[in-house]
This record gives sequence, C-alpha cells and structure tokens, in this order.
Amino acid sequence: MTHLSSPPQNSAHWQHGHVTTNGVRLHYVTQGEGPLLLLLHGFPEFWYSWRYQIPALARSHKVVALDLRGYNDSDKPTAVADYRMDLLVADTVGVVKALGYSRCTLVGHDWGGAIAWHVAADHPQMIENLIILNLPHPARMVQGLRTPQQLLKSWYIFFFQLPWIPEWLLQWGDYRPIEMALINSTVDKKAFSPADLAAYRTAAAKGGAITAMLNYYRGLFGGGFLARPWPLLTMPTLLIWGEEDLFLGKELTYGTEQYVQDLQVRYIPQCGHWVQQERPALVNQYIQEFLAE
Repeated sequence: MTHLSSPPQNSAHWQHGHVTTNGVRLHYVTQGEGPLLLLLHGFPEFWYSWRYQIPALARSHKVVALDLRGYNDSDKPTAVADYRMDLLVADTVGVVKALGYSRCTLVGHDWGGAIAWHVAADHPQMIENLIILNLPHPARMVQGLRTPQQLLKSWYIFFFQLPWIPEWLLQWGDYRPIEMALINSTVDKKAFSPADLAAYRTAAAKGGAITAMLNYYRGLFGGGFLARPWPLLTMPTLLIWGEEDLFLGKELTYGTEQYVQDLQVRYIPQCGHWVQQERPALVNQYIQEFLAE
C-alpha cells in the first residue's frame, strides 16, 4: 500500500474530528471560526479534495471538509442500500446539527454536488448559500442522460453496476486506475502532485472503501436520484464549471435557471472536472466574491 510521503499542505492549521449521525461515524477536517461552511467531495476522493479551499475560506467561516460515508476515515456500510440518496442527505443534515448549527453554506463537487442539490431541495431552511462545482442540477442530468453525447461520457456509471469487476480494476497496480483517472481528465497535468496522488491511492486502499465508492453508483437507479419533483430553489446559488469536463458536458448547465431563482454561473475555460484542484486560486476567488455579496 502507498502512503503519504509528506503532510498535506497547511495541515498544521487543521483539526480532525468525528461526528456520529444517522447510524454512521463520519470523519472531517476543520479550520476557522464563524458561520458554518460544509464541503462535500466527490468520487474517488475524500476531504483532501478541498485542501486549497480550506485555508482560504477559513478566514471568514468555520470550514468543515467531510469524508462522505464509505470514504477514507468515515464508516463504510456494506450494502448498496446504505448509499441511497435519502441517507446521504440525512448524513449531511445530521452533521450540520451535530456541529451545533441550524444553517450552513453548503459546497459540493461531483457526488458531493449531487448530495448538495438534494439537501437544498429537501431542507432549504438549512442552506444559507449553495455552491456547486461541476455537477449539474439533477433534473438536467436526467435530461442529459437521454442524449447520445452524455451517455457516452457517462459510460462508467453503467460499468460500475457490474459485480466485483470494477473493484478488481480499480485496485489493479496499487490503485493506479484511481491515479490515472485524475491525471487523464485534467487540462493541467501538473494539478496533482505525486503526494496528492499517493493520498488518493491510500484513501482508496482502506478496507471496504472501493466497494463503498462504487455502491454510490450501484444505488443510483433505485435511490431517488433520477426521479423526483424539484422545487424552485430560492437560496443564493453559485455554479462553478470547468469547461473541459470529460465526464459532464457544459451543456448540462444550460437551463439551470429553471430550477434556481437566484443563480450565478462561473465558467472556467481550459479546466477539467477537478476544478477546485486544477484552478484553486480562481475557484477560491469566485467563492469568496459570492459569499461577500
């Protein structure tokens, strides 16, 4: 197993903690004081996805970067049904309450973005601001999956439905496919350092993590993600989008204003899916400007 060769950047200012909610114990990293800003990562990552945002946003907020259930140092339930969207939403709501807050700014990327959209729809009173990175509104995702171009981009969703074969593939060569998925889908090939890639491989190698990650996708078609009514969201919402996303077409952002009343969209050219890591300074700038309004 590969281990981190050096501590993560800014780690001296970070505190690690756990909350138990909704039947699972979830790990998080935090920095700062003030209003709560909760960061939700995507696949195949963990809290470390936000290493560039934590110190910048901690100047004005209590920043909490969560390990979603199934990832890194959080509990890893074994059943596909343990990764239904309603449970992921309940985890997020429970974390906010366990930390002593009734409201938060909620930030999500990829799967974390999907969860954030659902939390905002189901518990709008808890969301002061909503910030989504490279994950379309779920209604637009459903529409996109009806088009040939997005079906081709989303081939892996269907591959991940298979038993054991995806696990075997992702673990091959000391989890090298995890590393290659990150590198090959960036515009800036230097966005992930060797230490960053080692961190992701180490997190993926923790017992039960790979199957847990895949179970998010395996529960996708029966967990309420793809079929539900969508209320109009009224909280201030920022959508940040790396335009060269290999997995999700830019056209999925078009029409988001049908579902979000107070929407800003910031496109970042020459940037891929891992937008907050590939262009961290610009992402931080856009978030800080949005929160200052």
